[in-house]
Amino acid sequence: MTIEAKPSSRERLLEAAATLTYRDGVGIGVEALCKAAGVSKRSLYQLFESKDELLAASLKEGAPAFVASLLPPADDGRSPRERILHVFRQLAAQAAAPGFHGCRYLAVQIELKDSRHPASRVARRIKRNLMTFFRTEAERGGVSDPDLLARQLILVFDGASARAGIGVDDLKGLIAPTLATLLDAAGLR
Repeated sequence: MTIEAKPSSRERLLEAAATLTYRDGVGIGVEALCKAAGVSKRSLYQLFESKDELLAASLKEGAPAFVASLLPPADDGRSPRERILHVFRQLAAQAAAPGFHGCRYLAVQIELKDSRHPASRVARRIKRNLMTFFRTEAERGGVSDPDLLARQLILVFDGASARAGIGVDDLKGLIAPTLATLLDAAGLR
């Protein structure tokens, strides 16, 4: 018989921050976070310097799952074009699922508007890593301006994520032709 360990107060706070801020935004109050986590405010402030630090830690903790949910495995033998398309197929699948509110890392940056905020710095780093993936694949695919293509792809990613997240667009049938046009124009193999 296996006995499962109860999540620690820290783990419960990180999960509450991830869930509530994704659903309700970063303006969620400390009381709501503590209630959802089943911990006292005192515990929160013993574990994290501030709510801002909790939010940053939650985003950092969630980054590996975000990356794994989007990016193909390294060296999977697919062409750069297919690897980029994989990311957008994953986004379209996520956008079709109930409870999708867009990219949490983009949302945090938009909501906070302060590039020095600890959570904004984490979010910016995660988004920069996605753009680096696009740039690397563009280079591998022989694109003459991989930086431009990477910027264009992150623009499409963020726009598609935001529009699907607020429920004004269904990405089905929209992403593939948009990307085909962009990737063909860039000469991506």
